[in-house]
Amino acid sequence: MSRDQQLQEWVSQRVAPRYPGEIGMASASADASFRRYFRLTLPNGDTRILMDAPPDKEDSQPFIKVASLLAAAGICAPRVEIADLDNGFLLLSDLGRVSYLAALQSEPALADTLMRPVLDVLVRWQLSSRPDTLSIYDETLLRRELQLFPEWYVGRHLERALTAGQQTALENVFRLLVDSALAQPRVFVHRDFMPRNLMVTESAATLTPGVLDFQDAVYGPVTYDVVSLFRDAFISWEEEQELDWVVRYWEKARAAGLPVHADFGDFWQTYEWMGLQRHLKVLGIFCRLKYRDGKENYIADLPRFVAYARKTAGRYNALKPLLALFDALEDKSVETGLTF
Repeated sequence: MSRDQQLQEWVSQRVAPRYPGEIGMASASADASFRRYFRLTLPNGDTRILMDAPPDKEDSQPFIKVASLLAAAGICAPRVEIADLDNGFLLLSDLGRVSYLAALQSEPALADTLMRPVLDVLVRWQLSSRPDTLSIYDETLLRRELQLFPEWYVGRHLERALTAGQQTALENVFRLLVDSALAQPRVFVHRDFMPRNLMVTESAATLTPGVLDFQDAVYGPVTYDVVSLFRDAFISWEEEQELDWVVRYWEKARAAGLPVHADFGDFWQTYEWMGLQRHLKVLGIFCRLKYRDGKENYIADLPRFVAYARKTAGRYNALKPLLALFDALEDKSVETGLTF
């Protein structure tokens, strides 16, 4: 039986008895994993989301766990109505059809109105943090993510081999980024807290951001979700606007008693260095999605992440070797007569 047939049969056996009558089903979205999402229209016109997560490829237990943590924190997130882990199907509440990414792209003038409530959601999520609940974003995970950059971006995408000197320089940068991340206080970290994973919902006529795609949440650096939000995979901001939002987050976080730096300049540096770790990782992930998984649409956003990485590396002397590496990989060192 095909997966689509399994899905249809599951709806007939598990959903239809709860909601007698005709149930419509249409594709809702897919993501970078093996998960698929379908929107079910119930006989009364209400809708639900059916998550298809093949159990041999995806573990849905973390999704259920984090959904409960978000609910306990008072954050709008999908509610799990039916969980069938053996077959890999979850029936979820529907947060609507309008993502933050779509709203920001269609109505740029509303960016500030849309983004400010997200800061409150992020602070609430971080305030709910407690140890021994989620896996720790430790050195092993940070380094495993960083290694995606030389393996998939440099080696597979650019088809370049690093010299011994370049490998040493890159390892030194990795060490700085990992040390910076590990030195930060830990909170709950969504790991993909960005407009694509936020939904525009309303509660009592008040904008209430909904949160999706949280199954990879960990306990890690306090700046991670902040920089994920403002240095996004699919939309970029002018630095003046970014600074305004980051300052607002920092002020809210301090007022709430979250463990952020007392000096904004120190916070900004850890924010930027955390972002660089993420951007190097994403350069590798997007290339892996193309060359291993056949998902080519992500590759178009590589220049955005190279620009993020170059900007940060050029701003701090300790990170300048990474800027030189990008120059060498793009043959700019040849054009300028410089050597690595």
